[in-house]
Amino acid sequence: MSKTKELNNITKKLGPKKSENRGKTGSSKGKKSASKSAGARGSASSKKRAPSSARRPSRRPVLTLKPWQIFAALGALLLVVLIPYIIHKNGETGARVPEGNWTYTIDISHHNSTIVWDSLAVCIDTKGRTSRDILKAKRVFNISSVLIKATEGIALKDSDFENNWSSALSHNVKRGAYHFFRSSKDPSAQARNFIETIGPLSGNDLPPVLDIETIHKGCTGKQLSDKALVWLKAVESHYGMKPVVYTGDWFLKTYISKEITDNYPIWIARYNTTPPEFNDWILWQFTDEAVVRGIRGKVDLSVAPIK
Repeated sequence: MSKTKELNNITKKLGPKKSENRGKTGSSKGKKSASKSAGARGSASSKKRAPSSARRPSRRPVLTLKPWQIFAALGALLLVVLIPYIIHKNGETGARVPEGNWTYTIDISHHNSTIVWDSLAVCIDTKGRTSRDILKAKRVFNISSVLIKATEGIALKDSDFENNWSSALSHNVKRGAYHFFRSSKDPSAQARNFIETIGPLSGNDLPPVLDIETIHKGCTGKQLSDKALVWLKAVESHYGMKPVVYTGDWFLKTYISKEITDNYPIWIARYNTTPPEFNDWILWQFTDEAVVRGIRGKVDLSVAPIK
């Protein structure tokens, strides 16, 4: 009996320990499984969050142009700007042309822009005005001659004279040269300046021209005419032909002597469509605002009657 009691006592002592161990073991297992599930949830949530943390804000695509595309765009823009300007310039009109049957002469200097010599023409539209648009012209006339500024005073030479002089010859346009007279300067020295600048004349060249349109303060009409005669006679003697005198209708009546008008051909300036008061003229400059095909801007235009 005593042994049995002892065994029972031992069993009782051992029983709770085993259950505690099982409880402890179960508890540790529970903790382990809980930690595992928490770890799994943590890793799962971290896996789910990973992509969101790696996301970047979306960017709009940047348009990049190749060099040829940029040049093409600029070229198109330039055309849009220039075409209306070109159309306007081609359709530009100038002074009205006097009624009559004429040949046409222009006079030029460095004040005129680049000249397209093989395009020179006088186009007259349906309203009787000079026009740059040959397609809208009612009548088209060739330029019969061009008078080119060569010199002024005793030393000045027109910067475009040599180019204009040679270009007229190479394009078979009849040419002539003129000198702008200064009443305050020595007329003999002015004649030398002109002769040395233009050199010899060819058989097809027009006679030299003396442009008299200003008078300095204190100079009288007689003094002006006497000085002009010195130039005229020196140039006539050198070239063996009478020079032409260019002057205005009013200026001629006011300052130019009868000795000049009786002995030298007159190229008269009167900006109107009615003829000059002075009748004995060979050339009439009727405007300084003509539009001539082949020259940009306004041009002096003269007419001569067809005989």
